[in-house]
Amino acid sequence: MAGLMVVLAHPDDEILGSGGTIAKAVAEGRPVQLVCATRGEEGEIHKEGVTRAELGAVREAELRCAARELGVEEVIFLGYRDSGMVGSPAAEHPDALVQAPRDQVAERIVELIRAFEPEVVVTFDSRGGYGHPDHIAIHHATTLAFTDAGDAYRFPIAGTPWAPSRLYFLALTNSFFREAAQILRRRGIERPHFDRPLEEWGYPDEQITTVVDVEEFVERKERALACHETQLSPTSLFGLLPVEDRRGLFARETFIRAHPLPVAGLRETSLFESEE
Repeated sequence: MAGLMVVLAHPDDEILGSGGTIAKAVAEGRPVQLVCATRGEEGEIHKEGVTRAELGAVREAELRCAARELGVEEVIFLGYRDSGMVGSPAAEHPDALVQAPRDQVAERIVELIRAFEPEVVVTFDSRGGYGHPDHIAIHHATTLAFTDAGDAYRFPIAGTPWAPSRLYFLALTNSFFREAAQILRRRGIERPHFDRPLEEWGYPDEQITTVVDVEEFVERKERALACHETQLSPTSLFGLLPVEDRRGLFARETFIRAHPLPVAGLRETSLFESEE
């Protein structure tokens, strides 16, 4: 059965846009591999008693906890360091993901693709969701690896060539954030402080090619989210939203198909549509 590889930058990147899809793939009996570029050393700390020095190890354990809740057995860390936000000192660290040559990161991912042989690969888009440098870096490395994994002349010592058939980008929609803003307004909850209004976040709905119904797996997604204790701020968007409303938002996950290029107006209901 066709397998799924999800390649992201930090622990907790897997939850919001793809947690339900991951759990659904596992429930369908598909092999699933979760690849994380860093251990999230520069993330915020919202759990008492955790120090900055400990955060990487703690967040690795949190991701493994979340993966178990989603049913994923294979979690692989590429071993790069969290680069932090744009302009931060962490970005200058020699082990930071943004300091690694793109071909070097791509070769690591090519090796994993050739060994695991997924049909579908999921990662961030070129703007990294909200512009995080590590999200953008892993986008570029993964899209390069997706192309090169099937080319025997690229990275010849990285294993027997294997060409995945589909590439998808995570894509939370504008309507998702508009609905979240409406819930906060209706509940009389003060919005979190972002650099622009909540209603302006997300991708235009007309750009979405694939909408996956994951209502059956919302409970798993919630349990996986709860694993990321250090990142759960009570003043974040999902900390402010009441659980019953949050679960409604969590019931659909949206993607943009990057390969093969979609025809205009394509609307899929699965990353594995060709099998249905």
